[in-house]
Amino acid sequence: MSSTLVLAKQLLSRHSLTPLDDGCIDIIGARLAPLDFSLEKMRHGEVDNLWARRGKASPVVCFAGHTDVVPTGPVDKWDSDPFTPTVRDGMLYGRGAADMKGSLAAFVTAIEKFVVRHPQHKGSIALLLTSDEEGIAVDGTVRVVKALQERDEKLDYCIVGEPTAESKMGDTIKNGRRGSLSGTLTVKGVQGHIAYPHLVKNPIHLAAPAIAELAATEWDKGNEYFPPTSWQISNIHGGTGATNVVPGTVEILFNFRHSTASTVDSLKQRVHAILDKHKLEYELEWENSSGKPYLTPRGDLVEAVAAAIKQVQGIETRLSTSGGTSDGRFIADICPQVLEVGPLNATIHKLNEFVAVDDLDALSEIYYLTLVKLLEK
Repeated sequence: MSSTLVLAKQLLSRHSLTPLDDGCIDIIGARLAPLDFSLEKMRHGEVDNLWARRGKASPVVCFAGHTDVVPTGPVDKWDSDPFTPTVRDGMLYGRGAADMKGSLAAFVTAIEKFVVRHPQHKGSIALLLTSDEEGIAVDGTVRVVKALQERDEKLDYCIVGEPTAESKMGDTIKNGRRGSLSGTLTVKGVQGHIAYPHLVKNPIHLAAPAIAELAATEWDKGNEYFPPTSWQISNIHGGTGATNVVPGTVEILFNFRHSTASTVDSLKQRVHAILDKHKLEYELEWENSSGKPYLTPRGDLVEAVAAAIKQVQGIETRLSTSGGTSDGRFIADICPQVLEVGPLNATIHKLNEFVAVDDLDALSEIYYLTLVKLLEK
C-alpha cells in the first residue's frame, strides 16, 4: 500500500463524528514533528484544532482541512463498517474517505516528500486542522484564524482539501464560495374564526405579494466567477392545526446564497424595503452571516495548482464557485489566495462513501508539485 493509503486508513478508523477529533490530530502531528514543524494545539470546548508550521519566512503555503465527519446514517445500510476502512475494487470505503480524510493523508505525504527533497526550501509550510467544520463551525478554523490575526501571522497561499472534482480527479477546483445569509420573518395578522373573514387579518394572504416580489427580485447579475444571488424560502409555518382558524402569524425562514456582487448590508436593506412597501406588520430576525463570499482570481496559486493537475492528470482544470460554504471563508480573512482542491465529491455524506485509491496518490502528487512550484529555491 502507498503511504497515503496507509495514513488514510489510519484516519478513517477513528470515530471522529463532529465535533470530535478522536486522535486524528495526534496521528498527523506525529508525522509532522520529525520534519521540524512546530505544533500548536488550540482546544475550544469539545473541538480540537492544530496549527503546525515549518519555517518563519514568507511566502507561507498552508494546507487546511477538518478531521470531523458527519454521522454515518444506518450502519446496516453500509456494505462494510463505516469506521473499518475497506478497499474493494480499487476504492477505499469509509466515512470521511472523500470528505476529507483522504485529502488530509495526501497533505501529509506531499509535505513529507517535499521536505525530504527540498530541506532548504524557501518560505514556510503550514497545516491548519479542526474537528469543527461539519458542525456549527464556531470553535474551529475561525478560532485559529482569530489567534493568527491577533499576532499578525498572515498566509500567502492556502489549499483547502474539500472534495471538488466532479467526474475525474482534478477536473474542478473551487476558487471561491458564495456567502450565506439567513433570516426568520414573522408576519403578523389577526387570528379568528375562518367563517368570519371580516373579523380577521390573514397573515399568509398579507405576506403572499411580498413573498412573490422577493422571489422575483433580481438581487444582482453575478459576475465572471459567481452566478446571480439567490433568495430561497426553506420553511413556512402558520396555523393552529385547526381547519377553521385563521392564524395570527406566519413564520418564514429564508436564505440568501450571495455573490461578491452584493453585500450583507445591501441585501438586508432591500428586503426591508420590499416588506415595508407592502405595509406588513412584521418582525425580521437576521442570523449572523454564516459566511462572507470570497474569491481568488487567477494568480500564482491558481496557476501552480492548474499546472500540477495538468502534469499529473493530463487535463485542464475548471474554476468553480458552486456549492455550499467551507472553512475557506474564514481563512480568506488572512490569506489573499485560497483554493479548494480535493477528490471526487459524488459520495460525500452518503452511505458507502469512498475515494479511489489511485486518486489519493494523484492528489498527493498534485499537492507536492504545487509546493515545488511555490517554494522550490
